[in-house]
Amino acid sequence: MKNKEVSRIFREIAQILELKGENPFRIRAYEKAAQNVESLEKDIEVVAKEDKLTSIAGIGVDLAGKIKEIVSTGKLKQYQALKKEFPADVIKMLDIPGLGPKTVKLIYEKLKITTIKKLQDAAKSGRLQTLEGIREKTEENILRGIELVKKGSERVPLSFALDVSAEFLAELRKCKEIDKIEVGGSLRRRKDTIRDIDILVVSKRADTVMNKFVNSKLVKEVLAHGKTKSSVISKDNMQVDLRVVENKSFGSALLYFTGSKDFNVKFRQLAIKKGYKVNEYGAFKKEKYICGKTEEDIFSLMKMAYIPPELRENRGEIEAAQKNKLPRLVKLKDIKGDLHVHSKYSDGTSSIEEIAAQAQLKGYEYVAVTDHSQSLKVAGGMSKERVYKKIDEIKKVNKKFKKIKILIGTEIDILSDGSLDYPQKLLAEFDLVVAAIHSGFKQSKAQITKRLVSACNNKYVNIIAHPTGVLWGTRDPYDVDLEEVFKAARDNEVALEINCHPQRLDLNDVNVMKAKANGVKLTLGTDAHIIDQLSLMELGVDVARRGWLLKEDIINSMPLDKVLKWLKK
Repeated sequence: MKNKEVSRIFREIAQILELKGENPFRIRAYEKAAQNVESLEKDIEVVAKEDKLTSIAGIGVDLAGKIKEIVSTGKLKQYQALKKEFPADVIKMLDIPGLGPKTVKLIYEKLKITTIKKLQDAAKSGRLQTLEGIREKTEENILRGIELVKKGSERVPLSFALDVSAEFLAELRKCKEIDKIEVGGSLRRRKDTIRDIDILVVSKRADTVMNKFVNSKLVKEVLAHGKTKSSVISKDNMQVDLRVVENKSFGSALLYFTGSKDFNVKFRQLAIKKGYKVNEYGAFKKEKYICGKTEEDIFSLMKMAYIPPELRENRGEIEAAQKNKLPRLVKLKDIKGDLHVHSKYSDGTSSIEEIAAQAQLKGYEYVAVTDHSQSLKVAGGMSKERVYKKIDEIKKVNKKFKKIKILIGTEIDILSDGSLDYPQKLLAEFDLVVAAIHSGFKQSKAQITKRLVSACNNKYVNIIAHPTGVLWGTRDPYDVDLEEVFKAARDNEVALEINCHPQRLDLNDVNVMKAKANGVKLTLGTDAHIIDQLSLMELGVDVARRGWLLKEDIINSMPLDKVLKWLKK
């Protein structure tokens, strides 16, 4: 699939156009097209061959032609020409949080800074303060942003790694010499960010398998080519390791290479206490092989329940498994609806009817259309007048659909003083109110906490969206006293969201566990802006499972009648 390649090129074009000071609407068109292509479930090459590119939201005739050029030639002449106008690192500076295109252009033109390393040195020495508008605090923020970008470059979001692994797994499954195949590591545990991909296979023809792997069209660089282990860099710049193991050791190798490190140490210590040695080759009594073909065999030997990969972090799961008290984790099929979706009324690309139809296809009982409130102008925030127009449309669409209920929702801004973006009278018109912070991220811990607690105290608020404000690779969580937020949410029967968008996954698994321990209910919302993003629900379920959640802990695992009752709390 070339979806990621097309979206990458369009994003970089948007960045270069920003540096050039081009029309913001043209820049936004490329950004939106990149987002929509990246989120597309269907292969962009197939859509191009079917001549249906303009059916994708945000893709007109001009952009469709550019996609066809990328798909057929692997290049785009416009992109190649634009790249020559600025050094590569100058373009990358736009990825640094808080460093806008005007400032980047100023730094480049006035100080002739062409690399991020030179930018870092200039910020440390105070040289950037010679430019108009840049102060000591600005330099501190730039240095902090550079560190954030560096940290992000070492790992990728879970969804990205899942896409890369899916391509390699599909390619390897065509190899008839492979008898078994499974992904391991942090990807199998569904961590929110991934460093590299581990794949295990069983095969009697390891040499053939390794040759096909290192010569795959998905490979950019071969790091190592061995008889039983090879490592490559994918075209998406991820390290992928392939190991061939014996069938009798497949389960033990999978257990070992799934990890985590802390889990493995604790598990091996337990095995030693029981008189066994467990490693990647199997479970042994002294030197005698006992088992190792499956993970289940090894857990059974240790007299404990099978521990799902998502829980293997040494957070008490081993002790729970020994007592047969592991939670019955929520599953994707348990989710009855999506409680955070955007439509054309704000910054989404789909109509109310299209959203309802897709949600119904997924077997949902309900879907909440939660468009942005009036203050968020950049995301098409809705005026009071448009809110009433949307309410009327949802009522009409609800009459058309008999198997699904469209909930009238809003994602309302929590303003700097803790008040909400619509008056109470208007809030009473909604079925569902999702409150969120979208500005003032650098406020003090006390102020951020006060805003969230104030929102929880509002009788019309049902959910706090993406409660820590994190954006992977772009923004760290804001400083907030989550214990205070948990208390306010619990006392007011307000749910906290696990936002399923791959850049958010907020709350994360650790905070989900804390929220549950504090008696707080959770919801899952995809924050979908295009139809295909409704499938992001699976990522949220992964977080919920890592956070030890049962379906009973999640509001939108309840049927419609119970959700409606909860909303009227």
